[in-house]
Amino acid sequence: MSPINKVLDSVSQKQSAIISFRRAMVFDRAFLLALRKETMDKHLHSAGIYLDDNSHLLRIDEFFSDSHIISYQNNAIGLLKLGLFSDKIHLRQFQLLPQYQSLGIGSRVLELVKRKAEEKNLAITLNVLLKNPAKQLYLRHDFVVIDSNELEFQMYWHWRE
Repeated sequence: MSPINKVLDSVSQKQSAIISFRRAMVFDRAFLLALRKETMDKHLHSAGIYLDDNSHLLRIDEFFSDSHIISYQNNAIGLLKLGLFSDKIHLRQFQLLPQYQSLGIGSRVLELVKRKAEEKNLAITLNVLLKNPAKQLYLRHDFVVIDSNELEFQMYWHWRE
């Protein structure tokens, strides 16, 4: 079992009635493609990026072993892709189906990841497209912008002693 899977397993045991996580499998690729297109296309288009299905699938397959399906009430509703490093957890991708956004689920997932980062004394980093409203979620959870480029913000969070 990977270290990040151990993190998510312990979280899902505590929160099984609300949110659960499972490692993504090859059969999840169709769901992940639909999820990515539904949640990311408009933000990518506003950044001038137009991807076909194959390009989306390349992004899905990148670090696929770090991918976990988020379930709510036994329904797959999103993706959490985390990279675990010696000094940080990098939130590679975090997507929720639109009908599950603005219900507190994203905040719950971030709180769980932050709790595990604190237990392991790790920072969390992520990149978010400039016009993606998810930036507001991260700001509400005390992430700070540490840099930006023409496409995205780089954000950082670390627990406070």
